[in-house]
Amino acid sequence: MLNSDIAARRTDAISRGVGVTTQVYAERAENAELWDVEGRRYIDFAAGIAVVNTGHRHPKVIAAVKAQLDQFTHTCHQVVPYENYVTLAERLNKAVPGSFAKKTIFVTTGAEAVENAVKIARAATNRSAIIAFTGAFHGRTFMGMTLTGKVVPYKTGFGAMMPDVFHVPFPIEMHGQTMEDSLAVLDNLFKADVDPNRVAAFIIEPVQGEGGFYEVPRAFMTKLREIADKHGILLIADEVQTGFARTGKLFAMEHFGVVADITTMAKGLGGGFPIAAVTGRAEIMDAPGPGGLGGTYGGNPIGIAAGNAVLDVIEEEGLNQRADSLGNRLKQRLHSLISEVPQIAGIRGPGFMNAVEFNIPGTKAPNANFANAVRAKALDKGLILLTCGVYGNVIRFLSPITIQDNIFAEAMDILEDTLRECAKEA
Repeated sequence: MLNSDIAARRTDAISRGVGVTTQVYAERAENAELWDVEGRRYIDFAAGIAVVNTGHRHPKVIAAVKAQLDQFTHTCHQVVPYENYVTLAERLNKAVPGSFAKKTIFVTTGAEAVENAVKIARAATNRSAIIAFTGAFHGRTFMGMTLTGKVVPYKTGFGAMMPDVFHVPFPIEMHGQTMEDSLAVLDNLFKADVDPNRVAAFIIEPVQGEGGFYEVPRAFMTKLREIADKHGILLIADEVQTGFARTGKLFAMEHFGVVADITTMAKGLGGGFPIAAVTGRAEIMDAPGPGGLGGTYGGNPIGIAAGNAVLDVIEEEGLNQRADSLGNRLKQRLHSLISEVPQIAGIRGPGFMNAVEFNIPGTKAPNANFANAVRAKALDKGLILLTCGVYGNVIRFLSPITIQDNIFAEAMDILEDTLRECAKEA
């Protein structure tokens, strides 16, 4: 079977709205390696967009799922509940930053977690307005894409967005947007458009994902917490992409010295199986009445079993420390290439949530063409990479944190060769 044959069938069978980054059709995968239907091997530096932080088919995760399959696959927790749902909630309540009492709900996707966080915030505050940030990505549902701070491709053609959502510029100094600039816009928003006493919550990614892997300045997060407290506004941390050891901490908010009232998570929690969660202050999480939260597949037993196993793996294998080590090695390798690759404009990211940004040499103009050339050439050499950023000029690195040292070294050699060749061809 050829990739091209399946691609032709896909074009006829699947909506074009479901875009794909590669035309590589997976047959099997193990840890950080993937083989396509033609038998070609790839090193996976996408990890299903930060989903398999613990690697493809981690033995402990697979064993937990197989054990659950032998018991039952679905009852709907709202009809016939099960103990491991309670266990995972207890573990997240303990693990999510904050010394206060917490409660948790389980859903299926990151977008669904965000939707429920907004519902909970509105119920708890009796307020309706939500403030998000430019460049943010919070999902493709109607509330999710309304909160998302990028029009193309997420909002184009879908009509009016949800009401009472406002955006403030995300502070990125390398793009000329300082923390002070963003705070001034927020202050003006409160003066011109929305009474702060009508705002239910701020929602922010500690490190922007699709937006380009920009980390929130620590001082900005502190100030946002202060403003939230002053006006009775809740702070929602969207940890869907940053969670579960990706940044060198179980949750990225641990880097900031302040805590959120509500945390959304998904992706890495399930190790490849669909599960998402919302964890927050107990009194806030209890604001909706019985039946106001939930869903048929929310907290499916298979995903719950995987989630409990993922938390075990992160702790037992020291993946927070591993993320820091891998990220440092990656960033050092990129820094060593700056003199040979003048397109490199920035190298960043906590833990193993890293990115390199490209500009047109000698300017501050984003260079999306170069980023895409790097992605395509790396793929030809057997390394799967993803682009991101509002301008499409960023390569993000999201390998499984469990990647073996020899496979990581091989990936670094491919990346180095790719960057050198692309720089010469540009």
